Amino acid sequence: MRFASLFGLLAVLLAPATPVLAQDTTEDSALARGKVVYDVWCVICHGENDHASGGGTAALEFLYQGALPAKLEDRTDMTAALITELVRRGRFGMPNFRLTEISEQELADMIAYLLRNNPNVGAGAGSGD
Repeated sequence: MRFASLFGLLAVLLAPATPVLAQDTTEDSALARGKVVYDVWCVICHGENDHASGGGTAALEFLYQGALPAKLEDRTDMTAALITELVRRGRFGMPNFRLTEISEQELADMIAYLLRNNPNVGAGAGSGD
């Protein structure tokens, strides 16, 4: 019995780190799924400016010189069109992401997550501008 419990614990600890995203369509679920996508693909470069990330936040901090937040999660001025353009085409040192990496639904969820603090965007932020 103890062996089975230990085996079960090991199975949980060694499970894949990427969460399986349920297809719940509520706004809160879209935001949660969007945060997961952001954490998997973007936070490595656009996380805290602690010099441990890939440099996206540091580059934006230098570019904006305090005029805008460098951390994307703190921005309130982005649009769905801008996020889509940057994700699909990349810019400067940022790579583009293919549909096989970030699907259209995942992109829509991530857009909803990034636009959640934008006062100029109403409900359904991930569907357009």
